[in-house]
Amino acid sequence: MTFAASEGADNSNDGKSLRKKLLRAERRKKFEAIGLVTPLLIVMVVFYFVPIAMMLFRSIDNSQMAKILPQTSIAIQNWSGEGLPDEITYAAIVGDMKIAQADRDLAKVGRRLNFDLVGFHSLLSKSGRKIDEIKGPPYKENLIAFDKKWGNEQYWTVMERGLKNTTLLYLLAAIDLKYDENNKIVKVPEYEAIYVSIISRTVYISLSITILTLILGFPIAYFMANTTPRTRNLLMIILLLVFWTSLLVRTLSWILVLQNNGVVNNLLMFTGIITEPLDMVFNRFGVYVAMTHVLLPFMVLPLYSVMRSIPSDYVRAAQSLGAKSITAFIRVYLPQTLPGIGAGALMVFIQALGYYITPALVGGPRDQMVSYFVAFFVNERVNWSMASALGLTLLILTGSLYLIFGKRVNIANMKLG
Repeated sequence: MTFAASEGADNSNDGKSLRKKLLRAERRKKFEAIGLVTPLLIVMVVFYFVPIAMMLFRSIDNSQMAKILPQTSIAIQNWSGEGLPDEITYAAIVGDMKIAQADRDLAKVGRRLNFDLVGFHSLLSKSGRKIDEIKGPPYKENLIAFDKKWGNEQYWTVMERGLKNTTLLYLLAAIDLKYDENNKIVKVPEYEAIYVSIISRTVYISLSITILTLILGFPIAYFMANTTPRTRNLLMIILLLVFWTSLLVRTLSWILVLQNNGVVNNLLMFTGIITEPLDMVFNRFGVYVAMTHVLLPFMVLPLYSVMRSIPSDYVRAAQSLGAKSITAFIRVYLPQTLPGIGAGALMVFIQALGYYITPALVGGPRDQMVSYFVAFFVNERVNWSMASALGLTLLILTGSLYLIFGKRVNIANMKLG
């Protein structure tokens, strides 16, 4: 009895010791995994997420205004918003303008406020040149004597709104909204509304490209998944040739192919199908052709990876039970490809939303997408805030569509299971 009890105790101790060793081994593996992943996470946060967050913050950042006009930003807080500000506020704006004019910062304020109310830039420029003539009070009367706009309540409403540290002005402009004279958000006039139509055009073109790549990519992926290894490897090499060439070179190549004296028009005219060249470039058709060619691999590869994992026995079993080939394909094979269709559609659609070079080169003025105007505000207008606002609007739209579409794909997968 004593020996048996001792042996049981030893087995129990050995079991506890083994359990502790397993727990230590698992913890060590977790620490090793964390150690391997942490450098990558740090790199992504520092060089990817932080710059994007900083850029998007520019869409609401307005702190520069208060730095240039510090006294005015404090004094105008006491203004009720009705009538004109008091003498103290006018004295503050005069003092700030003198310093800003000497530091050549007044033009920055003018450009920012002019985006909210046209005419503010010329007002500040005119007043800045004469501001040194005001030596003392009454500042209110002297400033209004320079320009009657200083006695207009609307200009002070814009000034008060523009001196806050954050602003929704650019985000509102990105969806064709603005502040009215009563400081309420309203729609811009129809002749000024352009950004909603640009975003709609971007979504429409991206959706069209997604459908075209799916129509062309599905049979290609199906053939690759069911052909011989030698043919499959050859098709894979041909498909991946797209990645071996610069995007700019590929786009310029399509201009040469589709132009009036290009290969396609010359061939059609040689065969007698047409008598005059067709306009196939610098329009929507050219955008569709070039972008479909560039993005086709991103649809084919996810589809091919899913189709390769689908057992062919399922379709044969359905046919053996009396289903026709087309019925077996639609009801048995096609539902199993939904994950590949969803992944490919998301990859193509999201990339198409941000395309810039291809539509800019092969499209016309009415075929430009949001990315073109982002580049325009960065390079031409040097308006990073408006560019960031358009980028943030596109990011929100992309994220929303991703969540909606991804949820529907998951639901479909659950039904399949």
